[in-house]
Order: sequence, then C-alpha cells, then structure tokens
Amino acid sequence: MAGVRKPVVEVRRSQRRRRTVSAYRDGERVVVLIPDQFSRAEESEWVDRMLARLAAREGRCERSDAELLARARNLIGRYLSEHDRVAVPASVRWVTNQNGRWGSCTPADRTIRISHRIQEMPDWVIDYVLLHELAHLVVPSHNARFWALVGRYPKAERARGYLEGVAAASAAPG
Repeated sequence: MAGVRKPVVEVRRSQRRRRTVSAYRDGERVVVLIPDQFSRAEESEWVDRMLARLAAREGRCERSDAELLARARNLIGRYLSEHDRVAVPASVRWVTNQNGRWGSCTPADRTIRISHRIQEMPDWVIDYVLLHELAHLVVPSHNARFWALVGRYPKAERARGYLEGVAAASAAPG
C-alpha cells in the first residue's frame, strides 16, 4: 500500500477506563482511548489494532445521504411505525457545519441534518442520533413524550453515554 500515510494518533489514557479501548476520528487525527495502566507495548499494540478497525469500518461503507435516508426509513418502521406519516423527513443529509451538536431537525420543513463527526461512529450510535432527530418530527420539544419515543431504541442509554464520552474526551485539555 504505497502512498498510504499513517494518520496522526493521539492516545488518551484514563484512570477510570479499566479494560475497554476505543478510537474515533477527530478531523485528520485519530484519538485512541486506553486504560492508564497499559504498558507502552500494549498501547502500541492497541493503537495498531484500532487503526486497523477504523480502516476496515471506513472501507466497508462510504456513508452517503441516500444511505442515511434508508436508515431513517428503517428506524421509522421499527420504532415510530404508528407515526409513519409524520415521522418521514423531506430530507436527511450529512453536514460539515455542525460542530456543537450531533444532529438537528427543522420540523417546519421536515429536514434533518446529521453532523459528519458521527460518520465513523458505530452504527448503533448513528441510529440513535437519527432516531432522536426523527422523533422531533413527531414531538418538536424535548418533553416526556419525546423521550418516550427515543427510549424505544434499545441502545439509547448506551449511545447517549458513548456520545457524552466522546464530547468529554474532545473537550479535555490535551
């Protein structure tokens, strides 16, 4: 694979992290989160492993707006089927101008925008963000009825925790 550059890698050690390792892209950089007690050899092994996983995930699918719309339709059928008339968006697309939120919805014109920052996250996280925005087409505010709709997604709590972790890690002084 001549000409393929290894990305800039930032390793973040955490005393709270015990066994899990995760990685995500942050612009041109790859951030790898590891337990603090890992040796330098373990760190090196896990960085290589996580770079390979990211490359495999990125090679598997180029996430397009059409794929995002197909995912939205699937989620409506699974979790919002009784709202299938109102939960259908006019458009769903990836955007690069949302750095402070994961997604947004404008119920008035039924458009949904999803931040490019989550394109490389696990599918279940993307599905959570997408379902969150679809639920806004049914209930525009963040009231109890809205959260009940979002709560139908089995991995909602896990996805919220994942996103909170990513947000905290990217906000941490480096």
